[in-house]
Amino acid sequence: MQTRRFLLAGGAALLSGSYSLTAFARKPKGAHPHAAAPAAAVPQPDGVAQTPATTPVGPLDTLARWACIIDYKSGATLLEKAADERMPPSSLTKMMTAYVTFSMLKAGRLRLDQALPVSERAWRMQGSRMFVPLGQSIPVQDLIQGMVIQSGNDACIVLAEGISGSEEQFVTLMNDMAGKLGLTNSHFMNATGWPAENHYMTARDVAYLALRLIHDFPEYYHYFSEKEFFFNKIHQTNRNALVVKGLADGLKTGHTDAGGFGLCASSERDGHRVIMAINGLPTDGARAREGERLMGWAFANFESATIVSKGDVLEKAPVWMGTSQTVPLVAAQDFTMMLPHGWRNGTHLSLDYQGPLAAPIQQGQPVGQLTVMLPGGRQALVPVVAGQSVPALGVLGRAARRLHL
Repeated sequence: MQTRRFLLAGGAALLSGSYSLTAFARKPKGAHPHAAAPAAAVPQPDGVAQTPATTPVGPLDTLARWACIIDYKSGATLLEKAADERMPPSSLTKMMTAYVTFSMLKAGRLRLDQALPVSERAWRMQGSRMFVPLGQSIPVQDLIQGMVIQSGNDACIVLAEGISGSEEQFVTLMNDMAGKLGLTNSHFMNATGWPAENHYMTARDVAYLALRLIHDFPEYYHYFSEKEFFFNKIHQTNRNALVVKGLADGLKTGHTDAGGFGLCASSERDGHRVIMAINGLPTDGARAREGERLMGWAFANFESATIVSKGDVLEKAPVWMGTSQTVPLVAAQDFTMMLPHGWRNGTHLSLDYQGPLAAPIQQGQPVGQLTVMLPGGRQALVPVVAGQSVPALGVLGRAARRLHL
């Protein structure tokens, strides 16, 4: 039979370390990467707020045309505005180029000290550059720094050609990786973000890609936080104003006429990390100001909330024909994330499991789930397991139990 126990009203909230929670998130499932029409050119009048962003604590005006802010621990959405609308990602594309490059490094198919040759195509690449010299070979580490600090288009081409033989082949890797990561609304035509038809991402995909970069490659993430880089006797500073001001530790900026000014940034305060992706800002200054404002808003309006830790006993469930008549049911993992201030008291929990549980039962065996119900009808699920093993009764024990019953 199904057993449902109401446990608690008031407390904290969501599962730490999981990226499949439903709380806050509205990311559509199964969306085809070519399902929507591309957005039109987007420069907006400076100082004019368009449709406000949606947040759990109410609407918030922002100059950004596209925006998504997520909690790193849970992946839950804290703010969104046209977050699933296709947009020109400009140099935010380089985050995927970095992801593929880091994957090659981690797999041992590339080395940081490995020198890659500079082709004429890379040397002639326009836009932002690290100024690679024609005919020379550049260490991968320098190319990574040129790509993420200086936003060098030439560095991206050298990496793409060095890894895959051509930029076109490298783009195939980018799109394959996007599919594996679940970036269902992203498609790449080049490694740089240079304007091209059918080259797009969404703000939510940008934010989630940032999450995966931080989570999957902590050993390489520091490149995004470096404030300056010297190469070929040229000094350039990081284009991410939040990094330069010490308000973020990564990731990337971008700009095209069609996409406006964009920014993906991440910051950690008091052990909690937030990731922000915004795009479609009218000026570089507006991008910096709005990025700083929205990052500050996220930390000011949400708090860390914890309700259960891994191993906490939630219930003692009855056992059928076991050496013990009950077994403790425990949370399989920590249950914590950032919640809006004041939501702690509006959170309700319920425990679902099939009871009584039939012996034998193994410690750690999945037995049910804990449902966290949040204001507004949103919810998250946490797995529940047996806290200890319970062997089945022998023949004599079963007979004695039946007689007793």
